[in-house]
Amino acid sequence: MLAMIFEGSGRPLVLREVATPAPGAGEVLIKVQACAVCRTDLHVIDGELPRPKLPLIIGHEIAGVVTQLGAGVSRFKPGDRVGVPWLGWTCGTCKFCRSGRENLCDQARFTGYDIDGGYAQFTCADERFAFRLPDDYTDVDAAPLLCAGLIGYRTLRLAGEGRRLGLYGFGAAAHIVAQVARHSGWAIYAFTRSGDAAAQEFAKKCGAVWAGGSDELPPHKLDAALIFAPVGALVPAALKAVDKGGTVVCGGIHMSDIPSFPYADLWEERIIRSVANLTRRDAEEFLALAPKIPVRTVTTIYPLERANEALDDLRKGRLSGAAVLTPPESEV
Repeated sequence: MLAMIFEGSGRPLVLREVATPAPGAGEVLIKVQACAVCRTDLHVIDGELPRPKLPLIIGHEIAGVVTQLGAGVSRFKPGDRVGVPWLGWTCGTCKFCRSGRENLCDQARFTGYDIDGGYAQFTCADERFAFRLPDDYTDVDAAPLLCAGLIGYRTLRLAGEGRRLGLYGFGAAAHIVAQVARHSGWAIYAFTRSGDAAAQEFAKKCGAVWAGGSDELPPHKLDAALIFAPVGALVPAALKAVDKGGTVVCGGIHMSDIPSFPYADLWEERIIRSVANLTRRDAEEFLALAPKIPVRTVTTIYPLERANEALDDLRKGRLSGAAVLTPPESEV
């Protein structure tokens, strides 16, 4: 099969022909139809997530079709459409797994980091961590739901209740969670890079009642703020924007250092918290909810061999919504 291979920090991905993987016990072989590009992929490439498997096939927002079953597989059959997210395996026995917090598993393994992912024509996945895709979505439209959608959904759940919600960084995750939040009755306030008129206009098209730079204060105090941009300086900025008792949730897996700020900005029972990964329950709930809203994803399609271009466009803020890679057709 063809795959884009990551060989080390700071190097571009390389298109190579490699052996098609064989599914092990409890695994399914998936023909990749689409794989969305995530900012976490950039963190891996840039060495900000420091211990990836090498060489590695990146990609953890996978939509595809099951083509082969490993021993003991019972949840799927060949021809089933499935999605594969970031969380790829958990031990099931640590205190976190046993308490419904498998996203914090001590031994967790992640797709496109510890396990080869979706920047390829085929991939294998543990059947426990693959999910049936809603029929309402094409593969390209479904792919961003598998991380941008799931992380956005979990981040929103941790925001608590309120009326006014700030979204810092209006990319793939924010354009999905904005739709979920509006469905739940939130008014959306979008924060982008200062002067990024295109991103602010995109946010308004996604239903934001206000859009401005991340260096601005909104016209009203917020009840909660979700941060998707990996910029630590946004934490103090968001604290200034939320009302007493408000919550700031950091939705990314990596963020630059948070600068110091006066205790007065945190006082009055404001909360800062982070989101780590996701759970299977998140996936099941969100993939059932998305078509009911309905969530619509905005995508830009790139052929697999142009993965480096897609990553560069994401890095430089040239995208509205999500970039999605589509592999060339192949038979196993």
